[in-house]
Parts: sequence; C-alpha cells; structure tokens
Amino acid sequence: MAKERRSAIEPTRAQDYPEWYQQVIKAADLAENSPVRGCMVIKPWGYSLWENMQKSLDKMFKDTGHTNAYFPLFIPVSYLEKEAEHVEGFAKECAVVTHSKLELGEGGKLVPAAPLEEPLIVRPTSETIIGEMYSRWVQSYRDLPLLINQWANVVRWEMRTRLFLRTAEFLWQEGHTAHATRGEAEIETLKMLSVYEDFAQNWMAMPVICGKKTEGEKFPGAVDTYCIEAMMQDRKALQAGTSHFLGQNFAKASNIRYLSEAGAQEYAWTTSWGVSTRLIGGMVMTHSDDDGLVLPPKLAPLHVVILPVLHSEAEKENVLKYCETLKRDISQKKYCGSEIKVDVDSRDLRGGEKMWSWVKKGVPIRIEVGPRDIAADSLFVARRDTGEKLAYPRTKFLEDVPDILQSIQDGLFNRAKAYRDANTVEISSKEDFYAYFTPKNEKKPEIHGGFAIADYNGSAEIEDMLRRDLKVTVRCIPLSGAVPKGKCIFTGENAKYRAVFAKSY
Repeated sequence: MAKERRSAIEPTRAQDYPEWYQQVIKAADLAENSPVRGCMVIKPWGYSLWENMQKSLDKMFKDTGHTNAYFPLFIPVSYLEKEAEHVEGFAKECAVVTHSKLELGEGGKLVPAAPLEEPLIVRPTSETIIGEMYSRWVQSYRDLPLLINQWANVVRWEMRTRLFLRTAEFLWQEGHTAHATRGEAEIETLKMLSVYEDFAQNWMAMPVICGKKTEGEKFPGAVDTYCIEAMMQDRKALQAGTSHFLGQNFAKASNIRYLSEAGAQEYAWTTSWGVSTRLIGGMVMTHSDDDGLVLPPKLAPLHVVILPVLHSEAEKENVLKYCETLKRDISQKKYCGSEIKVDVDSRDLRGGEKMWSWVKKGVPIRIEVGPRDIAADSLFVARRDTGEKLAYPRTKFLEDVPDILQSIQDGLFNRAKAYRDANTVEISSKEDFYAYFTPKNEKKPEIHGGFAIADYNGSAEIEDMLRRDLKVTVRCIPLSGAVPKGKCIFTGENAKYRAVFAKSY
C-alpha cells in the first residue's frame, strides 16, 4: 500500500481552514503580527504582491482619467460630525488623538502632556477631509469633474483581527470624485466597479459577482453602494471591493458647490471607491492549496525560479553558468507586455528544502537543472498550479514560457469559477435555506453551504433575522439576473429582490 504523502501545510484546509490560512501566510513569508495589537508587518514577498497590485490598478485608474494626490492622515472630529450617518457608521472603529506631546511622569513613565483643542481622528476613510478640500477647489462647472485617487493607510480599530483580511491598520486606495450631474456620478460609480471586476478576474484570477448592497449593508452616508463579491475555498464570501454613489450628501455636508452654466449655485454629486490589502488575503484563500501559496502569474513577484542541481563541487561552475545563461534568455521573453521575472536560487541548501521553499511561496514555474539536463539541453519543469512535472527541450521551453504562464493564469480562474459555481444553489423555501447554512458537524462549523440565491422582500427585519440565526448576510443584489422568480421565501410576501446570501469575512 502506497504511503500517503504529507502536505507541506498543516493543518490542511479540510482539517482547520482558518489555521491553514494563517500557516500559508507564514510559510510563504507574506506577513506577521506586529508588536502593536491588531496590526501587521507586511514582509518583502507580501509587499511585492501589493506593489504589483498597485502598479496594475494605478494604470487602470489613470487610463480612466484619474490622477493621484495625498490627503492628511488626521481628520478633525468636527469634520466627521458634519455627516451624521457617516460618523455613526465609523464611530466605534475610530482611533482618536487627544494630546500633542509626551512628558516624563511618575516613575519615569511617559504620559500625554498637552491636550489638543480639538481631537483628531486617525483616518478611517477620507470623504470628510477630501470634501473640505474639494469645497475650496470647486468653484465653477469648469472645475468638474474632479477625479482623484490616493494610495494610503487607514486605521479602523478592529477587535478581532486576521492578517490581510481584517487588521487595525491596512493599506488601500480610495478614489474620490465630484461631478456636475447625478448621471455623471452614477456612471463613474459603475465604471470603477467594472475596473475592480476586471482587475479581480483578469489579474487576480478571482471570479466575482458584481452587485448592489442593500440599505442595511451599504456604506454609511452613501445613496448606493456597489460591490464585487468572491467565494473563498471555505465557501464564505469576501467583499473584495466597493464603489459608492454618495449623491449630494457629502457635498452638502462639506459645502462643495459650483456655479453652473446657467449661473446658479449647485451642489456637486460625489463618489468614492476603494480596495485594500484585503485583496492579498482573498488571493491566498482563492487559489492556495495544502502545500502553500499559489499565485496568478500576472501578480507574482517572480514568474520562474531556476534551481541548480549539484551533486559535487566539480559540477558547480558549469551548472551555475548554464543557469545564469538560461535566466538571461528567459528574462528576454515578454509576458503581458513586461519582462518575465526569473531568478536563480544558488543558496547553499539541500535540494528538497530549496524546492519546497518556492512551492510554499507560490512561484508559478520551477526549473531544475543538473549536469544530465545540460548534456541533453533539456529542462525539468514543474508547474505550481497543477503540480505537473515534465522534461522540456530548452528551445521549446523558451518558445512556450509566455503561453505556459497564461495557461496557469487562465487555469486558476477557471478552477475558482468552477468551484464557486458548484457551491452556488437556488433555494425556494425557508426550511431549505436554514438547512443549507446550518453546519453539518458542530465540531466543524465551517462545513456549511456556499452561495444561496433566493427571493426575499428586501426588509431589514429579514436581514437581521438571518444575521442573528445563521450569521448569514445579503452579499449583494446582482446587477444581472436579479429579477425575482416568486414570493419571498421567508414571509410569502411579494419578493422585492433576488439576492445572493452567504456567510462572509
């Protein structure tokens, strides 16, 4: 009887999914908890992923007419007070600065010394401070539209944190735009949602559902909130990005007014939209396996790693020289318009240890090169996504490497979409709905349903009931295919929405 192969990550997804997630991040050397409770240190491999996301998204933003700026980290509390619904939505998560300096107190301990005249909020989001600046910059219809994005950090004082998915401080981008008409602002809101959809599916290889949030789930102060929702491998939903139509709510609060072509003073119409380092967590949970991280090539910090196979010191010089030449030849190839990123791992480590370190980091292609391979002018190539390993003629590999990378990219998307589709059901009764989301095993509460599509009456009472009873929320009302087919499955009343329900992060 063949011995069962142990996985590189323990526990496995099936054994303990939350702990598996933490161990994948640790094994891939992406991030770790910091000495400051609830915050994280993003390590070089993890930050390279964020830089690649930034680079791709930044181009997409600029291609749609946006420019970058930067706004203060500190927001006067009076600014948040201008928009009542907004401040109520974030009040419990705000970090507040009340003093400006420290001095030595009793026992040589540093204590706050100089109270501020007005407390400052550490940025949880920037609508109010940016609104203040827009009110100064916008005077005439000629100043509109104003299309600005900022890359920044924000602080939301979370009590229960998890690396990348929910931390007290995280990195993100937030776009803020002002327009002369409601129609322009609504078009902008949906345009940026489509940018996020494009990025999630074509760069992250993560299938998403585009939809609208219900009243109870929308951004505080927004008229409408739109989102992209993805399914993780534990069948929970992850809200991966949001785009908000703010109407004139924030414009009125911040006095963003302009002189129209007709000579009348009008309030602007505004939007905001953002994604964060939560995307890294989503990518980990969408693609990774029980051996570690699996990366889509379009975002991988490294596309190809070459592993010299040395059996003696005498072979070293010749093998390393061949590997460096191979590296040069591969790096001259293009993938998605950019140079293929390749490196030679010449560390003095055992072959197995070296190989598994790159498996855990998720590099799409590994190449092993030893004296026999050099003699045959052949490469031993392994794909991280499928685990497939085969001998490849060197010339043929150099021709095929861009196509192999794209095959990996496409395969990851198709695999994730097939998983989501297999775990999405239409439900037509309350009894079936509750059964679908009730854990099958009390010791493994993660064993539950996935996405449920059902008709309901749109009431906050139903949403509260599901949140209380099952920890299930309305993830979104899809932008396509959301016409109710029957009655509300919970009340028997006329259905208002056909929505996607799920447990979520």
